[in-house]
Amino acid sequence: MNRNNQSELTRRQFIQSNLTAALAAAVFPAIIPASALGQDGATAPSERIVVGCIGAGNRGQDVLGGFLPQKSCQVMALCDVKQDVRAGAKAMVDKHYQNQDCQTYGDFRELLVRKDIDAVLIASTDHWHVLHALAAVRADKDVYVEKPLGLSLDQDQALRREVQARKRVFQFGTQQRSDKNFRLACELIRNGHLGKLKHINLWAPGSTAGGSTKVAPPPPPLDYTFWLGPAPYREHTENLTANSNWWYISDFALGFIAGWGIHPVDIALWGAGDLATGMVEVEGKGEFPKEGLHDTATNWDIDWKYASGLTMKFTSTPAKGNMNKQLGEDWGKKYGKIGGHGTAFEGTDGWILVDRGNIVTHPASLVELETEPGRLPKKLIHSPDHVGNFLDAVKTRQPTVSPIESAVQSDAFCHVSDVAIRVQRKLRYDGTAERIVDDEAANKRLHVRPLRAPWKV
Repeated sequence: MNRNNQSELTRRQFIQSNLTAALAAAVFPAIIPASALGQDGATAPSERIVVGCIGAGNRGQDVLGGFLPQKSCQVMALCDVKQDVRAGAKAMVDKHYQNQDCQTYGDFRELLVRKDIDAVLIASTDHWHVLHALAAVRADKDVYVEKPLGLSLDQDQALRREVQARKRVFQFGTQQRSDKNFRLACELIRNGHLGKLKHINLWAPGSTAGGSTKVAPPPPPLDYTFWLGPAPYREHTENLTANSNWWYISDFALGFIAGWGIHPVDIALWGAGDLATGMVEVEGKGEFPKEGLHDTATNWDIDWKYASGLTMKFTSTPAKGNMNKQLGEDWGKKYGKIGGHGTAFEGTDGWILVDRGNIVTHPASLVELETEPGRLPKKLIHSPDHVGNFLDAVKTRQPTVSPIESAVQSDAFCHVSDVAIRVQRKLRYDGTAERIVDDEAANKRLHVRPLRAPWKV
């Protein structure tokens, strides 16, 4: 047997046997001292959180940019099925730390077997989010998981069970919860400064139609079968694995009804609190591409009516054209200029619109209440830094600003919305039991997503 064959056999045995602790200690590098990182006076190496990343593409590198400056952690491992992506992410990490110590992997299981890794950033393709997170949690790692969560509610529930049972720290990548304006809007509502909350408007961009159906070989550096993973097998088509394509294909994602929609949805639910729980009626309409590879909703308009009396309207915004005309002229007259995504709360005593970089209230004086002592006694978690909040929770074992329970609730809202426009009938969703009642076909669509062998939840 030649040297290359021996090396490949050893690697396979390494993954399959899952290694012993002694072997792991012998193979993988120890944490390097702070002085070697150019961080004199930083957290002691023995107390530094060692971080790995699964999914190191554009979004993964964006979030890594929030981890690298943190003195309480050190990024030591990267995994991606795309060789060129691994190399690019490693170059980014090595440049920051001024060393070559970050290891790269094509198989996430090799990263997770490392005993020195405490926490994992998961920013892989949507159809891998829950499987990667489950594997990390079962390997006793804390997890920061990019949104949306799962491709079915069953996947979400499985991850929640594991996180809770194993007492792992979980942070969902809904970064708006770490923005002052969104937190202030929700605290104003929770403290009754809109009077009784009656209605919430929320909006986000729809998916894009298109996608080439021309069969083409996958790029040579890509392990395409591994990239597909639990998704149904399909022939590779031009640019299939690019963000501009898989985002909008239901085998890999729910589309922007969840990919973008979960941001305003999450803020709506954060502000509404208990009013957005229990039984709710959901109905709406949507549009789907009629040609090309993409098959997720390009437009939607969905009404939610809770037993509490609260109503919500969840709608899409156009890629081009008049935003106010798409959403309704009355929205423009009331709120003024409307951005491409946001959340607007309406109560008996006023309203609040909040989006990225903007908060508008009526009456305008509402925003001043934060500086008045005693006006906001009901506090939400204050997090000025989403990554920092996660790392603090890893150290203290306290809840994050975006825990698994709210992640599942927000993800479920997107899933129920998608089911409603696909089956084209009114649904009754029990938010406590997390199931659609009196409609087993719709409930099955909500919960069941078969996975390609050998992958399973």
